[in-house]
Amino acid sequence: MATTGTPEAAKIPGEPTKTGTSLVETATGAIQGFAPINKIHQHLCGYHFYMHDMTRQVEAHHYCAHQNEEMRQCLIYDSQDADARLIGIEYIVSENLFMTLPDSEKPLWHSHEYEVKSGLLFMPGVPGPVQRQDLEKVAKTYGKTFHFWQIDKGDGLPLGVPQIMGAFTRDGQLYPEIAHGLEEKYGVSMEKEREKREYITGPEHGIHPLANGKGKGLKLELREVDCKQPVESVARVFV
Repeated sequence: MATTGTPEAAKIPGEPTKTGTSLVETATGAIQGFAPINKIHQHLCGYHFYMHDMTRQVEAHHYCAHQNEEMRQCLIYDSQDADARLIGIEYIVSENLFMTLPDSEKPLWHSHEYEVKSGLLFMPGVPGPVQRQDLEKVAKTYGKTFHFWQIDKGDGLPLGVPQIMGAFTRDGQLYPEIAHGLEEKYGVSMEKEREKREYITGPEHGIHPLANGKGKGLKLELREVDCKQPVESVARVFV
């Protein structure tokens, strides 16, 4: 059955956070540094689909930090709420860096041109003119995304093998009801943004033919293999 949006999240099993735990968190939060997290400067909202099944379309909130001008890394949550679930990660690189990747690596990366120009990718709460200053750069980039928590299945915990995700590349792929729901939820208009972003261009050399899975589906599967040991005589024992 096709999945036309992220269902209401299943309750996470386990006891509620205890007062003692909250007190410890408050203390450590005041003492410790969180430099990697504090580098996060941007919130992008969009939709991903499973590279082996485009009918499974998931809302994705990217919280991103620049490593440098040509590479940024993002934590992906299922919402912008305080109790949001960390469901994946995305690495974003410039066209220049993407072109240095081996051809065997390129299919794992997706383009962002359509997401930007269609109005699907946006920054909640940020004025359009400010958004477009950065989205002009994003439209030229490529992303590599893995989701660890298949929330569209209603899983209460992250189950199974991480899956590689894709981004939409043309009209007709995103379910219309998802687009309408996104617009109502965040008070945005994809059509109006599409018109305002018409001037934005994608990668200088066009979207690489090996990107976006070479136009094919991709799926990660677990395979049992022999575990290489540091000493040949040591038995394979994990417990």
